[in-house]
Amino acid sequence: MKKRAVWILAALLLLASGCGRQREEGGTEEPDVALNTLYAGMEESCGWEEGYMADVEGELLEGYYPGLSEIPAKQLVVKIPAMSSDVNEIVLMQGETEEDAESAAAILQARIDAQAEGGAWYPESLEAWKAAKVLREGTYVALIASGAHQEALEEQFRLQFQSKE
Repeated sequence: MKKRAVWILAALLLLASGCGRQREEGGTEEPDVALNTLYAGMEESCGWEEGYMADVEGELLEGYYPGLSEIPAKQLVVKIPAMSSDVNEIVLMQGETEEDAESAAAILQARIDAQAEGGAWYPESLEAWKAAKVLREGTYVALIASGAHQEALEEQFRLQFQSKE
């Protein structure tokens, strides 16, 4: 009887802590990450002043990332330097489904490949693009290309998805 009570209490604790929540697809529940807030933290940690980064929308978005605007997105943040030769390009997206995120990741990787294979022109820029990454976590995907802040920005993205214990 005591063993049964212990198991029931353990199950209740798991449910109360949220560890037992499930996604529709059967995995653990995905965290709810506000991408505008994540980007604001990235901007602050890099010391980018207001106006340094610009939004990418419309024709420019299609030109940089052909097909990305056709993928259903719950959230989308796309930023590039307004006027700079620095490599600092950030795309943060939450797709409707994991398949949407996978499709977006392919488009973002094509952008990295094109820049790293000569599209960036300058040797220093080419090296930064070669280090750029596409990161995926469930329905979330990011392109991070930053010559001076690559690893720190990748870490900021990844920290959003670590379990909080």
